[in-house]
Amino acid sequence: MQQPEYMLGVDIGTTSTKAVLFTTQGQIVAQHAVEYPLLCTTPGMAEQDPLQIYEAVLGTIRNAVGASRVDPARIALVSFSAAMHSVIAVGDDGQLLSNSITWADNRAGAWANRIRDELDGHAIYLRTGTPIHPMSPLCKIMWLRHEQPELFARTARFVGMKEYVLYRLFGAWLVDHSIASATGMFNLQQLDWDQGALSMLGIGPAQLSALVPTTHHLSGLAPAVAQQLGLARATPFVIGANDGVLSNLGVNAIGPGQVAVTIGTSGAMRTVIDTPKTDPAGRTFCYALTAKHWVVGGPTNNGGSIFRWVRDELATAEAGAATQAGTDAYEALTKIAEAVPAGAEGLLFHPYLAGERAPLWNADARGSYIGLAMHHGKEHMIRAALEGVIFSLYSILPAVEDLIGPTTRMMATGGFARSALWRQMMADIFEREVVVPESVESSCLGAAVLGLYALGKIDTLEAIGGMVGATHRHLPKPENVALYRRLWPIYAAIPKLLEQQYRQLSQFQRETAISDPG
Repeated sequence: MQQPEYMLGVDIGTTSTKAVLFTTQGQIVAQHAVEYPLLCTTPGMAEQDPLQIYEAVLGTIRNAVGASRVDPARIALVSFSAAMHSVIAVGDDGQLLSNSITWADNRAGAWANRIRDELDGHAIYLRTGTPIHPMSPLCKIMWLRHEQPELFARTARFVGMKEYVLYRLFGAWLVDHSIASATGMFNLQQLDWDQGALSMLGIGPAQLSALVPTTHHLSGLAPAVAQQLGLARATPFVIGANDGVLSNLGVNAIGPGQVAVTIGTSGAMRTVIDTPKTDPAGRTFCYALTAKHWVVGGPTNNGGSIFRWVRDELATAEAGAATQAGTDAYEALTKIAEAVPAGAEGLLFHPYLAGERAPLWNADARGSYIGLAMHHGKEHMIRAALEGVIFSLYSILPAVEDLIGPTTRMMATGGFARSALWRQMMADIFEREVVVPESVESSCLGAAVLGLYALGKIDTLEAIGGMVGATHRHLPKPENVALYRRLWPIYAAIPKLLEQQYRQLSQFQRETAISDPG
């Protein structure tokens, strides 16, 4: 009888790296995660230590494999998911010249504005599918060129976090089409680096990694590394894709009209089409999954981070009492919010505490409560904050549907999906059925299934349909839908009215901010 095989999905995320070992039928066998800090010591900065992340990748693989007690020879593949938009400057021999500058870093904001307003940025977006925003490596490299010219001059290559990990493992600088398509420097039609974008930056293809499909795989680990990971030397490593597109695959939202909505630290809405497509108004991204699968959608900067802010800044007493009682602070705050009717009795919250990406693409946007009245209490502020995150995601839907037509089914993933209140809010605000799949590790599962496809062990990505169950289904409640339909036009109009004030406040904050001396 043939021995069963296993597959390992590794997700290199913003706050942690996770490794999950699955059976080839999609059941979780073992998993491990390692967290690491985000370095934010000056205004707008959001960096990470690449060495910490590399060690986290090694540690998660080693611990997941070790905990499984599976024979390494039966692990058919390791496949990667990774967060997008990171930039690391490296020297000729691969030495680190900088930290990893993450998607959350906003220091390139002024250069993003200049590229968009003065340097034909919209044309670059139409060719590359990455909106002009400080998250983009295009804007980060432009900022480095002009604001840190000595570092720029010493840099032999600009790479992302997954590229650095693979270089350490296999000695080759490679980037998959999916991560590349989120840089703002990759031509979607030519499947090559965009000459116009590179010319604007003053760099050439030799200063970037070699492009390969998401199905590209490597093997031949050094003996010491294989022993450290607990893997066979010949184990294939599939380069994989970015975490967003793999989350769609991991929840089986790859058919026409199917949408995946994720809220982790940040959030996103995505759907899959068969050819690359960009939005004439520049509201959406377009990233590669495979040559026949392209993901369009939009990200929001503010997801679960808003709930954490509410816990830490507005509800410290309630959160502390829950912790002392041995219960989850977030569950306690959710119960408080449940006591308030849908719409928070006319209180709106725009959750732009970290600026905003889709559909505003405005790093200067700032958060606000609108409609505060004497009858509002802390419970209304908590509920409004949670509703504001869902409203922010809902604002992306018109842009997506303008590109692909009506959407039919929503698959919800991320930490928020554990909350029945948030799931019901989503069903009511979107006025659609919301389905939560069984596997919460959607990016890791998506990476593993892409690995099976890359190695010819499955013929189609649709095979994932048999691996994804459904744990919760929520239908919209008509009485709540009616309230949200009245509030939505008010919510949507406010960011447009405050655009000039957002910029003025952002400039004031930068000029008066006190940097962390540490």
